[in-house]
Amino acid sequence: MWELVPRLLADSRYLVLATADRQGRPWATPVFFAARDEDRLFWVSAPDSRHSRNIAERPAVAITVFDSHAPIGGAEALYLEASAGPADDPAAALTMLNARLPPGKQLTGDDLAPSGPMLAYRADVQRHFVLIRGGDARFDNVTDARLRVTRPQAGTHHDHA
Repeated sequence: MWELVPRLLADSRYLVLATADRQGRPWATPVFFAARDEDRLFWVSAPDSRHSRNIAERPAVAITVFDSHAPIGGAEALYLEASAGPADDPAAALTMLNARLPPGKQLTGDDLAPSGPMLAYRADVQRHFVLIRGGDARFDNVTDARLRVTRPQAGTHHDHA
């Protein structure tokens, strides 16, 4: 079911970022994002926003990606466990984000610190999970569940050389 991961990342504009402060108080916020691949996501935020302050104190985050307009019973979702922090290559993060933004809404280096109000952030994904809807004939689940998925290893496909 790995194929859901790149598709949901490509089709979705927003993720829900869950963070916690030093005392463990949770906070969740929607964030416009771009994925470099299935293991690295980027967004920009103000460093003094609550979720950014939480990341500075506690880099472990949880992320959910889903289509909020999906019909009831038709939802697909991606759950990610990740470590977040400032992007090590802000220019690359801006390039990926700008590829998803409409003309006139592009970000520039002037939007980022030190001259601008925002920082580029990244999430390094450690684990991927997908939603398994209740009653899925492939699984023995009555209620919704999540399933950990991993990238297929090279050579597991029927490649013809």
